[in-house]
Amino acid sequence: MSIAAQLRDSVRLPGGRALVNGFALESRGDGSCRALLRNGHELEVHDLRELFAGERAPVVVFPLPWPRWDHGVHSVSPDGTFAVFSGQRAVRAVGRGGETLWEYRHGCWGPELGHPHTGDEQEVCRGPESGSCRVSDDGRLVWAHVMAEPEPGDWQERWVVLDARDGRELAWLPLVDSAAAGSNHLSHPDGVHMGLGIGMGQDGVLLHWARWDGEQLTGWGVNEGLDRILRDVHPGHPGFLTVEHYGADLRLHALDGTVTAEAEPEPADEEEDPPSWDYGCGFVDAGTVIASTVDAAEDPERARHWLLDAHTLRIRGVVTYPTGPVDGYVRPLGDGTWLTYDDKSETLHRWARVEVPGTR
Repeated sequence: MSIAAQLRDSVRLPGGRALVNGFALESRGDGSCRALLRNGHELEVHDLRELFAGERAPVVVFPLPWPRWDHGVHSVSPDGTFAVFSGQRAVRAVGRGGETLWEYRHGCWGPELGHPHTGDEQEVCRGPESGSCRVSDDGRLVWAHVMAEPEPGDWQERWVVLDARDGRELAWLPLVDSAAAGSNHLSHPDGVHMGLGIGMGQDGVLLHWARWDGEQLTGWGVNEGLDRILRDVHPGHPGFLTVEHYGADLRLHALDGTVTAEAEPEPADEEEDPPSWDYGCGFVDAGTVIASTVDAAEDPERARHWLLDAHTLRIRGVVTYPTGPVDGYVRPLGDGTWLTYDDKSETLHRWARVEVPGTR
């Protein structure tokens, strides 16, 4: 079955590819979405609704604390008054004026044990390994994936919770067996739980959830098989959505990791071999999931976007676009729309499903 899409908005946005194939889109539990885009030595923050409404200027710009460091996933407070940057040897909060509000130092993400640091303490060391950070939806906490200060015979990554006012460490959890290449956080819309996805390259992925009740930090892993990539959450669902590391299936989970629904990809035509799910997937709204597929050779002509039931993951149909085939990643916004990006024109598009009377 084909499901028609209609174009809602378009805007030329150099670097916007990171919104659909990266971690530059920061959404909040209240439905707001911001684009956090690096431009030279600055982080430009755009309100997505204002951007599509014609406002091209960023709502706020923060100077990058370490211009030569181009890894890590950063975060901006809900009120936009400060940004928190995940660096190679520190997490740093920066105010609107560029002033350092606080800094939480940690071990170096550089891959060589015991390697020396010379010159500037914040010089960038060899290696792309990095962590991530996230300001909570209420603006009170900063969650950060960091490297602990090394001890003899010990190389440990940690998940820390910091006071957003001063960077004071409130609690931390050891991330056993983690050897991160990179990571990202995902706030659950219940305002209580935080998710952490850790990519370890060919060694697989780790997925953790935790909650801080003001006194105790409680965490648990969903890591059987080391193969689940955390993709999305939605206010209409108590759990979360994942995709298998190599695209074998999509799954809906309860917060404890229990699988509540599963979907394997299917070919659009009878003569085709089954493709694989790509990493682009998530909640279009409370009732709909969108996911993308590519075949084993990643043939753009066979790349497709599919709509699925958000409770059963039953495939409803393949999306058809009025402009012709749209390949590449897709990023849903949870409000009934989703994003795609055209690399040639550097244009960000926002789409919605064409509603047919009497259907949903």
